Amino acid sequence: MDTIPAVGLTTTEAPFIEQAKTEGKLYIQQPYELYSPENHEAWKKLYHRIIPRWQKYANEHFLRGIDSLCLNSGAVPRLDDVNRFLKPLTGFKAKAVSGYVPAFLFFDCLRNREFPTTITIRRSDKLDYLPEPDIFHDVAGHVPMHTDKAFAETLVRFGESAHTAAELVSGIGDERRRIRTLTSIIKAMARFFWFTVEFGLMRGADGLRVYGSGLLSSYGEIEHAVESPEVQRYPIQLEWAVNQAFEIDHYQPLLFIVESFDHLFDLVGRLERWMKSGKLNNVAPGEPAVNEQDLKSFLEAGPRT
Repeated sequence: MDTIPAVGLTTTEAPFIEQAKTEGKLYIQQPYELYSPENHEAWKKLYHRIIPRWQKYANEHFLRGIDSLCLNSGAVPRLDDVNRFLKPLTGFKAKAVSGYVPAFLFFDCLRNREFPTTITIRRSDKLDYLPEPDIFHDVAGHVPMHTDKAFAETLVRFGESAHTAAELVSGIGDERRRIRTLTSIIKAMARFFWFTVEFGLMRGADGLRVYGSGLLSSYGEIEHAVESPEVQRYPIQLEWAVNQAFEIDHYQPLLFIVESFDHLFDLVGRLERWMKSGKLNNVAPGEPAVNEQDLKSFLEAGPRT
């Protein structure tokens, strides 16, 4: 197959994004005119092929959200249009970013009802796996969940807990202990987010349904998560989730089930209480790695406003 020219806003092939990174711009505007016909074709293929699986496996809150957002199935969405439908429902909005958002900044965006949103899209000949988020994952996977008030409040609560973490470690005088403690807390938060917001399952009237965005944006894994005998599925236990390592480059072999978004909200509250009591200071080693950007973002965090 011939190589597709590096034009438009294709993931890892977008000059606009590289320029923004070079200039140190994390929060950007979506340059809609730069999307190529191939970019729009990739969105169309992704969207149309996954619709039957959403109807079969997605939770009811997501399905209502998709309807509420009035997404264009034939072209990459304009974030301004997405926000026009989203913001009146829960106050959330999609906020365009140029790439990786350090952990504290990401959670602080959630606290302020902003969701950092990637604007590039995968190639149309490589639809099935992408090791990093793209606009299909973020807008078609995450954003419909943000139309649900209970889920939105859970994300805001999660964002609040990041400020709690920053304030807690700022009071630790010994630098080595401060870094060690913060690394453990970030690891625990990342694992909890992964096993709930990204890869969570929920009980419904018709059995298990998907609410995790990593599943909702994956044509293959959304079915695998519910149907495959190779997947272990358990009612979520906070102590298990925060100590469970995960890998991103294959279908998830272990998934956790919540009863409702009220249940999830309560779990975030318990996570924060555990944080305050020191129960997250020494979670099990393993993935995910906590990089220097993540640590720095917490250490430089100012007081909450």
